[in-house]
Amino acid sequence: MNLGVLIIDDEEGIRRALKRILEEEGYRIYTAETGEEGISIVRENLPNIDIIICDLIMPGIDGLKTIEEINKLDHGIAKIVLTGYGTIDMSIKAIELGVDGFLTKPFENRFLKLKIKECYIRRRMKQFIQPDIMEKLVREPEHLSPKLSHVTILFSDIRGFSQISSRVHPFELAELVNTKYFEPLSEIISKYNGFLDKYIGDSIMAIFGAPIYMDRHEESAVLCGIEMVRKMKEVGGQLKIGIGISTGYAITGIFGSAKKKEYTAFGIPVNIAARLQKIAGPWDILISEETKAKLRDDLRFEKMGVISVREDFIPTVYFKYIGNG
Repeated sequence: MNLGVLIIDDEEGIRRALKRILEEEGYRIYTAETGEEGISIVRENLPNIDIIICDLIMPGIDGLKTIEEINKLDHGIAKIVLTGYGTIDMSIKAIELGVDGFLTKPFENRFLKLKIKECYIRRRMKQFIQPDIMEKLVREPEHLSPKLSHVTILFSDIRGFSQISSRVHPFELAELVNTKYFEPLSEIISKYNGFLDKYIGDSIMAIFGAPIYMDRHEESAVLCGIEMVRKMKEVGGQLKIGIGISTGYAITGIFGSAKKKEYTAFGIPVNIAARLQKIAGPWDILISEETKAKLRDDLRFEKMGVISVREDFIPTVYFKYIGNG
């Protein structure tokens, strides 16, 4: 993992030992003797620092104050507290500041390496994926590096959301969308081993087949879409959804700015899935030809026509789900 790690510790021996151990793992290392120096390094190298290992007890400003100031620059950096001793009050304050983990001196090299990977990955991914996939990512974090992946992309969107939002009080709308849409559909995505990429307004984007590859991700995405529609009908049908699904090769990995990074996908299947979702009617599940080619026979689809997301792209045949059996 070519991640940037800043080590803040007033003991030169600790800084040297950590630097040697982590450089062996391929990390880019920055070191600081004081909290003030560490804050300055973050300020000057913000896009390049992903993880901070900070001593709790130091001359000058202590570790807690150092982390508090770094949070003002970028709250998304993974933070690990390194200490030989401390108090319960300090630990509680560290948790309140968003610290991702603790390491006690003296530390075991193997545990140190694992803890750093675990804290970073959990910081980036914990709200989006199932625990078993998370554990695999902790063991094999290279899956998060940018790469070409064969994936299936699913987009879901509420039909007529603008009209709904104009009639409903904002507090009621938030309760409705959160409890009747985002929460249940996110659970269904997780059930089918999808990765919840993001919410875009009232849209949901999910990735199947990455960051951990799985066989038959096309079928998992389609079954997920079918259950999502079924669920929305069960909760009253007030929020009618349309779904677009497409399969192909995309660039996946962690992307973003110094202020915000996220795991996502770019490429043709993302564009096609978004386009299919846009033209889908209420309760429609529209899929691309490449997705359909990998489905079992009892999932019945009707050919609808062709779309092209750009003039220089070959038109894509798409199909609408019409039932099982």
